[in-house]
Amino acid sequence: MKAMIFAAGLGTRLRPLTDNQPKALVKINGKTLLEIVIQRLKKFGVQDMIINVHHHAQMIIDFLKSKNNFDLNIAISDETGMLLDTGGGLQKAAHFFEDGKPFIVHNVDILSNIDLGKMMDAHIQSGAIATLSTRHRATSRYLLFNKKNILYGWMNVRSGEMILSRKKKGKLSLRAFSGIHVIDPSIFDLMKKRKGKFSIIDVYLEVAAHHKIIAYPHDKDVWLDVGKLESIEEAKKILKKIL
Repeated sequence: MKAMIFAAGLGTRLRPLTDNQPKALVKINGKTLLEIVIQRLKKFGVQDMIINVHHHAQMIIDFLKSKNNFDLNIAISDETGMLLDTGGGLQKAAHFFEDGKPFIVHNVDILSNIDLGKMMDAHIQSGAIATLSTRHRATSRYLLFNKKNILYGWMNVRSGEMILSRKKKGKLSLRAFSGIHVIDPSIFDLMKKRKGKFSIIDVYLEVAAHHKIIAYPHDKDVWLDVGKLESIEEAKKILKKIL
């Protein structure tokens, strides 16, 4: 099984911890966020992964070398010249997923005990082009799904902006994206017109008009976005439940 870890972010919300190191190397109880995510992926059978880097990129590369790549096949997608966002970053790494098999994408700052094996199985059984981990939580931006958990659109509840990918039929539920995806490589053919920096969410909203993208609800799982300083203490408390 293959995976990609998004680790190229600037980590501005974690300053001053990220002034002199990348967000991926911020430590929780002595373990870096990157190591935690790698160990989680390895636990579920991932042997090959690619990690995108930008901010203090060499530090991540040196860290992986010091750990002997955790005895995995790890490639680096270098974005030091230009930060490509989630969509552009995924597109740059497309060559890594030429085996035609679905793969996992995981944000480096997400801690969760979600069962990635079950999520992969649900994706394969659904025939979806992408499966997105979601949960009910407070945020300003939500993905919209129908009763069958099929993606219909997006909404910013703060501004009232809404994007509908499909004609609305019945009530849609608002679910927050959890930063973990399972993606079929066929999506790369649908991204060819896009170049440079772009969001994968924008791709999903465009593709959802004619292709099935589904939610994988995991409200009962432990989950935390370690994106802000105030989340560090909470991360320390839940780490034992993650690994």
